[in-house]
Amino acid sequence: MSISEHIWLFLFVIFGIVLILYRSKFRTIIYKTDKQASFTKFYFRRELQAFFGNIYPDNRNYVKFSNFYRFSLIFYLLIFTSYLTFSQSKLMNEIKTGSTIPQFSLPDQNGTMFDINSVIGKKNLVIYFYPKDDTPGCTAEACSFRDQFEVFTEADAVIIGISGQSVESHKDFAEKHRLTFTLLSDKGNKIRKLFDVPTNFLGLIPGRVTYIADKTGKVIYIFNSQTQATKHVDEALRILKELK
Repeated sequence: MSISEHIWLFLFVIFGIVLILYRSKFRTIIYKTDKQASFTKFYFRRELQAFFGNIYPDNRNYVKFSNFYRFSLIFYLLIFTSYLTFSQSKLMNEIKTGSTIPQFSLPDQNGTMFDINSVIGKKNLVIYFYPKDDTPGCTAEACSFRDQFEVFTEADAVIIGISGQSVESHKDFAEKHRLTFTLLSDKGNKIRKLFDVPTNFLGLIPGRVTYIADKTGKVIYIFNSQTQATKHVDEALRILKELK
């Protein structure tokens, strides 16, 4: 779940609680009962009349809480509508099997701009997003891709690693571990967001996801695993062999 999804969930919970409290107070006033009974009454006709009308115009408590309740309900419905719009937008933009790799360009570990169009139509693509340079899992994954580099070449595929660190960080990482493939610096995580790569551990850690695409740029397989770093390599090779 991404940070934005956490925000929506937080808003749902907070304003849902507020709405429940205002409704409870509203019902105690219009039914002239205690707080506990306001939760157990299952008839709503008078409540609807009180909500849309003004059945106690001289009761200041009623006027005040009916206005608060209406405002809370309207605001909650706006949140819900916005969430549906947000979710629909995410579904439309989500990169999944059958999607086409979006157009993008980023600097590689040498500071040279890499345009995805330079390889689409010519090579199969193995695009993997990883959390951070030189961390244990990411190092194991990168070294595994390096060790199988010739096998990927034979499968007519290029390997492209993407994370949010700087060009300098990528260069140090590549030189330290003798990496023979392209690392792209996605400062600000714009391309990660473009792919809608999910996060892990309550949105705190960038996800580790690999996208396999054929020469037309169509995604044929996606592997998502934060902990099984080297399995990304195994899965990519398995799919490329099936593609042959």
